[in-house]
Amino acid sequence: MYSETIHCSAIVLVKRYIRKGIPDEHRPHVWMMVSGAQAQMETNPGYYHSVLLEGQKNTKLVDAVVTDLNRTFPDNVKFRKNASPCLQLTLHNVLVAYGQHNKTVGYCQGMNFITGILILVTKDEEKAFWLLDALLGRILPDYYSPEMMGLKTDQEVLGVLVKMKIPAVAELIDRHDVMWTLLVSRWFICLFIDVLPIETVLRIWDCLFYEGSKILFRVALTLIKQYQAYILEAKNFPDVCDKFKDITKGKFVTECHLFMQRIFTEPGNLSKSTIERLREQRRAQLLSQE
Repeated sequence: MYSETIHCSAIVLVKRYIRKGIPDEHRPHVWMMVSGAQAQMETNPGYYHSVLLEGQKNTKLVDAVVTDLNRTFPDNVKFRKNASPCLQLTLHNVLVAYGQHNKTVGYCQGMNFITGILILVTKDEEKAFWLLDALLGRILPDYYSPEMMGLKTDQEVLGVLVKMKIPAVAELIDRHDVMWTLLVSRWFICLFIDVLPIETVLRIWDCLFYEGSKILFRVALTLIKQYQAYILEAKNFPDVCDKFKDITKGKFVTECHLFMQRIFTEPGNLSKSTIERLREQRRAQLLSQE
């Protein structure tokens, strides 16, 4: 009983530490540990390099990856062809290795930005690979599969949560016949990269690696609730779309400490069991429509 109490207290302390923001110098190590990526890497020594060699023989995969290299963070000098060292090569290697490792997913647009951030944070090719595996394989399953069923399901789940917690906005969306995928697909598929400021994104990812995908719902709900009055001013379909773009800018999202505090208070209770129940319902409905 005593050991269980200590264990529970340690979990609470770790969660509190991570929610307050992991210092930059510790972020790679903490992400690796809490996501299970470190354990996977240690259990599979040499695996990354072997799967990279195999992937380089897959012409279709390599061509798909190469197509997006110049589109990845074009404003970041480290990803330019003339940079030394050039992170394009690292990005290429990780994406090719992952595409060979997870043939169901292969390569999908959006993965390049996620991998780019992992490379910038870890400064380590193999660690970036195992963190990508943790995200795509365990934390966000089916987000990047050909059918993108996980992504579609979670967008539908967000719609249900908005109906439960911010009904006036849900009614507006329904009235103007706007699909949630038009409003939030970029939020989910890029995990808020190039949607919110990078410092805020990193803080969100701190929690994502430790607490899982429910953090994405907390962020989305907080943005919508914070700007509810502004969204409700929308008069038509284009208005709604424009307002959802606008709410990801401004002081509220740049003050990352305050923003992170709000995502754990504004949406109220949001249990994993509720999310899983809603996922089951919405996934079944999507599959029945195919």
